Amino acid sequence: MSIFGLKTLKLIAQWPITPGEAPTGLALDNKNHRLFSVTRNKFMIVLDADNGRILASLPIGSNCDGAGLDPETQLAFASNGEGTLTIVREESPTIFSVLDTVATKRGTRTMTVDPKTHSVFLPTAEFNPTPQPTAEQPRPCPVTIPDTFVLLQYNV
Repeated sequence: MSIFGLKTLKLIAQWPITPGEAPTGLALDNKNHRLFSVTRNKFMIVLDADNGRILASLPIGSNCDGAGLDPETQLAFASNGEGTLTIVREESPTIFSVLDTVATKRGTRTMTVDPKTHSVFLPTAEFNPTPQPTAEQPRPCPVTIPDTFVLLQYNV
């Protein structure tokens, strides 16, 4: 993980997130200085935002792009495109555990958390079958079916 200064855009630090690979989403616990990085190989890596020390490596679902945190409830979330939402509890600034994995709907890879209502919102749609790989598109994405967009709401 690389940390850049917001004003200068200069590299400040680089921290490993092993066993995580290919980070896709990031959430911040500003109060406790914790980073929640979700990865392509099904991990949520929790780091100390001050020094990059890994505090926990937790299992999540596949095809995750989004991470979020509700600062009041101290719950972190990973939205997994396989159709699940992983919920992680911050027991203390150094102890984390998977609280639950909730079924959502295929394609719920991104998300946002509303800290006022403590709701998690997950957009998705229905999908056509994934096309076969070709030389031009070796990793094709499934195509959404028109007029099937939905916004799921999970209330904590």
